[in-house]
Amino acid sequence: MRPCFLLVLPGWFAALVAAQAQGVAVVSDLWDRPRTARAVLAEPAVRQAVAAWISQAPARLSIHHAPGQEAPVQAEELRAWLIALGIEAERVTLRGDLRIGEPLRLEVSKD
Repeated sequence: MRPCFLLVLPGWFAALVAAQAQGVAVVSDLWDRPRTARAVLAEPAVRQAVAAWISQAPARLSIHHAPGQEAPVQAEELRAWLIALGIEAERVTLRGDLRIGEPLRLEVSKD
C-alpha cells in the first residue's frame, strides 16, 4: 500500500522523466542538518524519485552511492527514510557504483 499523501506531489510528470532518465542527485545539504520526514520529502530529488516511483508501480528505486565511509551510510539512511515513508523495502536497493565525491543519485526503473 502506498501512502496517499505522496500522490499530491507537484510536477509529477517532469519528475517521472528526470528520475527515469539517469536519476536525480541528492544535494549534500540534506546531510548538514537534522533529518525528519518533512525534510527528506522537501528534498527535490527525493520528491521527484518518489513521484516517479508512484507513477510506475510496480517499480524499483535505486540509491546509487560512492565508495568510502560516508556515502554508503547516507545511502542506507536515505533507504530507511524511504521505507519509513511507505516504499516497500524490497523495492529500494543500494548500488555502490558512483565515483568518490559524486552525490547520491536516485533512479527509478520498471520491474
